[in-house]
Amino acid sequence: MSRPAYWVSPLLCVAVLVAGVYAAVSGLGTTTLPLFVGGLVVLVVVDLAEFRRYPVRTPKPVAAALLAVRAALYAGLALVDGSGLVRVLLVLVPFTAYFAFGRAVAFGLAALCLAAAVVSVPDWYAHVERVSDLVMLAVGLVLTLTMAAVAVRERDGRIRLQESHRTVAELSAAAERARVARDLHDDLGHHLTAIVVLLEKASAFHDREPAAAKAAVLDAEQSARRALGEVRESVRSLRSFHLLAALDELVAGQDEVTLTVSGSPDGHAVGALHALYRAAQEGITNARRHAGATRIAVAVDLDAERARLAVADDGRGMGAAAEGFGLLGMRERVALSGGRVDLASTSSGTRLTVTIPAARTA
Repeated sequence: MSRPAYWVSPLLCVAVLVAGVYAAVSGLGTTTLPLFVGGLVVLVVVDLAEFRRYPVRTPKPVAAALLAVRAALYAGLALVDGSGLVRVLLVLVPFTAYFAFGRAVAFGLAALCLAAAVVSVPDWYAHVERVSDLVMLAVGLVLTLTMAAVAVRERDGRIRLQESHRTVAELSAAAERARVARDLHDDLGHHLTAIVVLLEKASAFHDREPAAAKAAVLDAEQSARRALGEVRESVRSLRSFHLLAALDELVAGQDEVTLTVSGSPDGHAVGALHALYRAAQEGITNARRHAGATRIAVAVDLDAERARLAVADDGRGMGAAAEGFGLLGMRERVALSGGRVDLASTSSGTRLTVTIPAARTA
């Protein structure tokens, strides 16, 4: 971000320089030309040095010192300028002060500049030309203060906009971290639970039924491969996500899980369908890991009004246990799609229901 209206002061100095040189050459007043030109060059150098060192905003102590230096240069130039053109530079005093000290200080300095101009012109009220010059100076002060106010408002607006952008970026990053955490929990948690169950089965049947133990090990290997595939898939875009195929793969090889699907995913947002899939993962995982269920029924109903998922098991229920990270992440994911999660748990089983309204098209 650059300093607002940084070009006004150097441009006005150049204009006064050209007009002053012309007045001196034409014999309009007695001007000490070397001092006049040198003073204006020093003013421009001070401006450019300040803008280079403080490209956005000058600290108040530095701004106060530079304002005093400029005022001294204006007074010195007025002494060597016989044409009276340097008086125009007085408008730069409140103009530069506005950016560092605000409106009240700038208006006070503008009043002082106008008073100094009036005092420095004796019998001004008796000469139309002098009255006209003072009126033009007052108009110039008003215009420069207005320009400074607009520039400051624009600068502050840009600062607020940048802060808003940073806030949005931080919130987006936090939301993405939460999404990645949910995906890792849902993907790896589900498959690792399946792997643990299968390996426990293989260990239990190792001596009595070697064939069953071997089959359990093979199933665990397949589950591990699926986990690896889903971790890779989680870093890809969700645009290619297919709910029905994902659910079929989810329940494949799990004899205690039944899947029923009705309706079509057409008309439902990809994010909503993905939220249903993650809810199914979490429901199956909790039923197997915590409830000790022997039967798990997954039902998906997709119609024109809403998408609904129900996961019911015959386990021992959640009891008084608090909801873990998986259920919290599921609620967050479903809420992002405008849906709700209902959980009913008793000692004879748990039923998880997720309902998400269909996407509306204009």
